[in-house]
Amino acid sequence: MPDATTARRIVLDPEVMLGKPIVRGTRITVEHVVGLMAEGWTETQLLENHPQLTRADIQACLAYARDLVASERVFPSAA
Repeated sequence: MPDATTARRIVLDPEVMLGKPIVRGTRITVEHVVGLMAEGWTETQLLENHPQLTRADIQACLAYARDLVASERVFPSAA
């Protein structure tokens, strides 16, 4: 369950980016932000290359991803 800050910054709109979660007011997806960070981009690099983002937006993307993983259910198979 996203907290209030994340909910204000991350939105899902079926008309934008096929409904993927995006940073409000942009076409930048959570997937894109988290993916760049996974590739080793720093917060500074993200902000320099995406001037419409703020530090709080990046934190909201990470919190959204954390909350998504936290709510994931894993069912081991008897393989």
